[in-house]
Amino acid sequence: MTAGRPPRVLIDATSVPADRGGVGRYVDGLLGALGKVCGSGVDLAVVSLRTDLERYSRMLPGAEIVPAPAAVAHRPARLAWEQTGLPMLAQQLGAQVLHSPFYTCPLRAGCPVTVTVHDATFFTEPEHYDKSRRTFFRSAIKTSLRRADRVIVPSKATRDELIRLLDADPTRIDVAYHGVDHAAFHAPGEEEKARVRARLGLGSSSYIAFLGAKEPRKNVPNLIRGWARAVADRPNPPALVIAGGQGHDDDIDRAVAEVPAHLRLLRPGYLRYADLPGFLGGALVAAYPSYGEGFGLPILEAMACAAPVLTTPRLSLPEVGGDAVAYTSESPDQVAADLAALLDDEPRRLTLAKAGFDRAKEFTWESSAEVHIAAWTRARS
Repeated sequence: MTAGRPPRVLIDATSVPADRGGVGRYVDGLLGALGKVCGSGVDLAVVSLRTDLERYSRMLPGAEIVPAPAAVAHRPARLAWEQTGLPMLAQQLGAQVLHSPFYTCPLRAGCPVTVTVHDATFFTEPEHYDKSRRTFFRSAIKTSLRRADRVIVPSKATRDELIRLLDADPTRIDVAYHGVDHAAFHAPGEEEKARVRARLGLGSSSYIAFLGAKEPRKNVPNLIRGWARAVADRPNPPALVIAGGQGHDDDIDRAVAEVPAHLRLLRPGYLRYADLPGFLGGALVAAYPSYGEGFGLPILEAMACAAPVLTTPRLSLPEVGGDAVAYTSESPDQVAADLAALLDDEPRRLTLAKAGFDRAKEFTWESSAEVHIAAWTRARS
């Protein structure tokens, strides 16, 4: 094998959850793009949960797709297998690089290792995680920074925080922006929007959209409070639809209890993947007032669906949104003021929708895949 030729890489996809949340979107997007560029010499093997075998076989017809033991569907077993079974598999498959896409990696892999560290918020926003989760991921990130040959991060902000907080070696960190599936996330037609409103029981009513995990870092309680203050005195006030996983933020229920009775707040849980463009693109505003993100995939997906986006200028979010989104702070009063201003300014919403849609085109999984391939090649050498 020549020095410039990409190595044989084993990608560990066993951490992908069934709900295809953030890590699922990342791994699926990356593997889909790698399937398109395999002709450039990328030699791939993927180990996955048995439920994902067919999906990844379709995405990567030229790759070797290997089922993981059934037990790794449970997190403790997966973490144990990662330290013992995964290195053995890498050796059996002749892997020259092992890629771990979700913070953790084997301590002794037997070959060079690359790890994706998605964010540093376990250090910058520790109060938004329970103690056990915070402790685990802090330890995993420190270990990966020490052990991995290359660390891949989704934004310059995440790279800079790892350097600032943990004295990470900047020469071993590669920034690979996430992409967006522009076929799945697109500007919806009126029929798509109407179908989603019907599924949600909204009829012709307007609404504000949130899509994401309901974790403390996402700031959903203050979004609820800000929305209620922004619309309470309006005729035909728009609803607020909080979609996505259940999460573990107990303050959400307290915020819901404060909502005036005449306002409508919906929590439909997970939406069908096919309904996401209609949901995001059909909203008056897609609101995401997060305390900080490693990348900010939800705002990129909303932008790709031509939704005007309201978010915060925290950590990586300005790297994704640029001048194509509106910004607010995390406080409910400021969310209320900035949301009300957008609701009163239809020309600005239309301008943001167009600007966000155009900017989203700059983020592709193919570009991300090229950075990963370069990182794997450097790790091997």
